[in-house]
Amino acid sequence: MRDVGMAGRALSRGPALSLLAHPGTQDPYRVYQRIRDTHPLAYDRYLGAWLLGRYADVAPAFTDPRFTDGHRPGDPPCASHHGTLPRSVHEVVERTAHVLARRIAKRRQADLVEEFCRWLPTGTAGVRGRAVRAVTLAGRCVTRLTVREKALASFLANVLDHPEQLAALRERPELAARAWAESLRRDPPVLVVLRRTTAEVPVTGGTLPAGAAVACLIGAAGRDPERFRDPDRFDVLRDDAGQLTFGPGDCPAVQLAALEAEYGLRALFDAMPALCWAEGFRPEATGLLTRAPRTLLVRPGG
Repeated sequence: MRDVGMAGRALSRGPALSLLAHPGTQDPYRVYQRIRDTHPLAYDRYLGAWLLGRYADVAPAFTDPRFTDGHRPGDPPCASHHGTLPRSVHEVVERTAHVLARRIAKRRQADLVEEFCRWLPTGTAGVRGRAVRAVTLAGRCVTRLTVREKALASFLANVLDHPEQLAALRERPELAARAWAESLRRDPPVLVVLRRTTAEVPVTGGTLPAGAAVACLIGAAGRDPERFRDPDRFDVLRDDAGQLTFGPGDCPAVQLAALEAEYGLRALFDAMPALCWAEGFRPEATGLLTRAPRTLLVRPGG
């Protein structure tokens, strides 16, 4: 693999090896599965990057110093603003979630994406005093509102679309954190993250050349059967949990997203004990590079 261009032309024959060749697909996970299982290392000439889809190759790309450029909230560059969010931030998130939930609780039908998921991440704008300093220290991590909105929408879709999981969460609210991580694994808001190599890196199927653009397929890695049992299943009690959307660090943005999921779910449960899908509605996620439901129609009163 001395020449990226020559290797790319050799490996990218056929539309299955280009993510951008399937812009209208309803189920991108089939595309990701095909790439992950049949071509663990391939060059996508349309995207201009090498594709990595196996968990064993994608996960190290976020911590290995041989990969540079960009980071997720929680990655090593976040060390400059690590720390625990103060109680005042918890209170703002909790209060915002309850206000939003109560506003829609008496309606016959509501759209959780438009009226809840879109507004909860912006609740930090009302933070005051020490809390605002703690949040602003996270810089651009906290400003990625769209990622948190999409992640929250997919989280609520997963919970409401699985009655047995919903029942477990109602009975055991402490499972919310596990449900959040499981949703990030199964339905990440960002399916592809770009990196660049600074040196040759051995991966499944060959060796990445130095200076190469690399597309880390989170959407494929999160459902890798070599890493997760029954990977397409949403299971809040999973004992082989793991997610790649947010890094493992204590970046305030990572904590904030988790708080929005936990307090958001509690607020919806408290304000709407019989919350369920609107008649005939089923959530449908859209997107190939980023993905989430655009609409979540519910009956607040059941």
